[in-house]
Amino acid sequence: MSKNFADKVVQFNKNLTYLGELPEGFQVLNPYLDNPETMTVMQKFYHQYYNDSVKRKFIIGINPSRHGAGVTGVPFTDTKRLESFCGIKMESAHTHEISSVFMYDMIEEYGGADLFYKDIYINSPFPLAIVRKTKNGWLNANYYDDKKLFESVKDFMIESLKKHISLNLDTSEVFVLGKKNADFISKLNTEAKLFDRMTVLEHPRYIQQYKSKEKQLYIDKYILALKK
Repeated sequence: MSKNFADKVVQFNKNLTYLGELPEGFQVLNPYLDNPETMTVMQKFYHQYYNDSVKRKFIIGINPSRHGAGVTGVPFTDTKRLESFCGIKMESAHTHEISSVFMYDMIEEYGGADLFYKDIYINSPFPLAIVRKTKNGWLNANYYDDKKLFESVKDFMIESLKKHISLNLDTSEVFVLGKKNADFISKLNTEAKLFDRMTVLEHPRYIQQYKSKEKQLYIDKYILALKK
């Protein structure tokens, strides 16, 4: 029997490993290895929303945060929204992630999680969490924060994006979150010819932190772009 969308995502996540070099002071965290429950709730989520072979639009984030997908295994989904919106409770962790707040407010206006996830798949070009050593301990890092880091992970990111596309994604248009992220995705796209065109949307973290008074405008912008 051929694998459906959910089966393919679960297999991708089960096989996720980064064995490449990293500059000094950076580490990659794999939530599926760090917490067995992450694997369980991730599988529940994808079998709940992706148990079909429908072609979907692709939203690209940056890389998972320690408190969102770095715990739940589901992009832009902390444990609060995993439970309250998706009905999947996580016993071993309780997280609040600022980007997840915006994303699920937008998903609710889109028509709810069932409708949204039937149309759309979200992931990251670097699908594991990256942390950086600072004098205050290990903090979240983005793949583009350091030139050497980007050069180290670039080939892995291209391979990851190709694997995401093979799940059955529409490559005529990709939706990229964050302007700086889009600059780097554009470089990868020029090299690997992955997508016909890119639509850039403001990153949920930026909206929540700096544009919260105009949040509705950004929700409308997302929905207009995604539903056209």
